Amino acid sequence: MEKISIIVPSYNEETALPIFYEELTKNLNNFTNDVSFEIIFVNDGSTDNTLSVAKDLANRDDRVKYISFSRNFGKEAAIYAGLENATGNYVTIMDADLQDPPSLLLEMYKAVTEEDYDAVGTRRSTRKGEPIIRSFFSRRFYRLIDRMTPFKMVDGARDYVFMTRKVVNAILSLKEYHRYSKGLFSFVGFNVKWLDYPNIKRVAGKTKWSFWGLTKYALEGITAFSTAPLVLSSFIGLLFCLISFILIVVIIIKTLILGDPTSGWPSLVCIIFMVSGIQLFSLGIIGQYLSKVYLEVKRRPIYIIKDTNMDQ
Repeated sequence: MEKISIIVPSYNEETALPIFYEELTKNLNNFTNDVSFEIIFVNDGSTDNTLSVAKDLANRDDRVKYISFSRNFGKEAAIYAGLENATGNYVTIMDADLQDPPSLLLEMYKAVTEEDYDAVGTRRSTRKGEPIIRSFFSRRFYRLIDRMTPFKMVDGARDYVFMTRKVVNAILSLKEYHRYSKGLFSFVGFNVKWLDYPNIKRVAGKTKWSFWGLTKYALEGITAFSTAPLVLSSFIGLLFCLISFILIVVIIIKTLILGDPTSGWPSLVCIIFMVSGIQLFSLGIIGQYLSKVYLEVKRRPIYIIKDTNMDQ
């Protein structure tokens, strides 16, 4: 019998979990009897009753499992914990807010089992209902990171991915502390089919992603999979050295030929401030990479489990 593990990272989703569970189980009935399921709710240090709801669902349905962290470690840690504890032949990741439609599960399963794909990814074909500014910067980010990395980064890609066990094992072999799942899925490769669907609003609750949080997440993705910012800072430094050399030559020639003494203290101060700012900007880029190295060499655990029924 084949088994599908469904990983559901959850942070303060007490209102969404029951609705998600009902919709998910309704769609699981579309599968044949020779396919079994496990639903793994990963409670990422929620401050509401998310864990209690997950435990109640586990008491009602033997297929439901839960993992509860000792604190909030972030969605990436929740995804990794789910992948590490999943026991299915196939594994998928879904958000609890129903923005990842369970109705696609059967199609994703058939694509892997009948069409010889290793994984099926999903991406939003539209961003209807999303704030305009957020949509604008999201598109710019995907274009930027796609050019910075040697592998394809799909615009609008979701964490909703259906994978075979060999793809899961490949992702688990990447033990890095700072994780960017969309990049990791692209990095491991394999034969992937993409399904498009329009943006879907949350079924309940509020998004946990602020604009600043998404900005930090974007920086994580860039620094995790590209050294282009380091090359950029080096290029800017070289460019300003060249400009400075040319200006020095111009000033010397101007003084010798025209007898015009150098002047312009205000402009000189502005130039000093600009160059100093570029130096600090470049040091900041280097600092971002050094901080990643610093945290990686500590080899701290990606997550810590406080409570679970996975061993039952």
